[in-house]
Amino acid sequence: MSQTLTSKTQVYFDQNMEHAVHAFVCDGVVAVYSCRSPGKETANEDSAAIIACGDHGAILVVADGLGGGPSGQNASRLAIESLKAAAAAGQQKETMPRTRILNGLEEANHAVRAMGIGAGTTMAVVELQGVTARPYHVGDSMILVVGQRGKIKLQTTSHSPVGFAVEAGVLGQREAMFHEDRHLISNVVGTEQMKIEIGPPIELAPRDTLLLASDGLFDNLHLSEIVSRIRKGPLEAAADRLARDSLRRMTQPDEGTPSKPDDLTFILLRRNVGRR
Repeated sequence: MSQTLTSKTQVYFDQNMEHAVHAFVCDGVVAVYSCRSPGKETANEDSAAIIACGDHGAILVVADGLGGGPSGQNASRLAIESLKAAAAAGQQKETMPRTRILNGLEEANHAVRAMGIGAGTTMAVVELQGVTARPYHVGDSMILVVGQRGKIKLQTTSHSPVGFAVEAGVLGQREAMFHEDRHLISNVVGTEQMKIEIGPPIELAPRDTLLLASDGLFDNLHLSEIVSRIRKGPLEAAADRLARDSLRRMTQPDEGTPSKPDDLTFILLRRNVGRR
């Protein structure tokens, strides 16, 4: 399915679609994929959305629910609905996109806490204004910007003991992939202590690729493997490669390779050539 996002359009992606959806957003093309963990009988706990933000902007978001089954599913969906509502209210009041996102994340935190069942969710959010992207995140769902030649121009740090150890240089990427505490998260939506990390704005160059993804991707493919699959070629093919290879790794692990069956959700955006 392909469509163009306009100032009056909001695109919400079903948690069990299990195929890529394509859209044209700002100065780029987007591919979105979500599916539940192979062999899992309970609901997909991930959610994703693209939310219009004026005539030349959009908000991309991936949320990975925690709590198991319906609790996680409801937490991620509720968090995205809260962000959508805040974005819509902010557009009516003509507030800055940054304010809309921060308000949405705060409202998401209150809404998930109000569920009263101990559920939570990560949130990876990117504000797009023309060709400028700015990341916001809570938890271990990650955001990357990669150039056509494979240069990593932006990478968020997972809010986890292992993520902070990698950032500090105590652990290497490959060592972190197999660490016994990799599953632990120190910051999530749905807690009194939630903290929002805001990254610097970055201008997307022609052919740059932006990725938001739940840990179902980053726990099964090494960072170098992800970069090699998304940096060039048609975006639809890149999305297919990510989904296919992640699911294969989950179900058919080779010795020495990571394998962690999990729900898988990602958004890819490729900036068009020759536009500013």
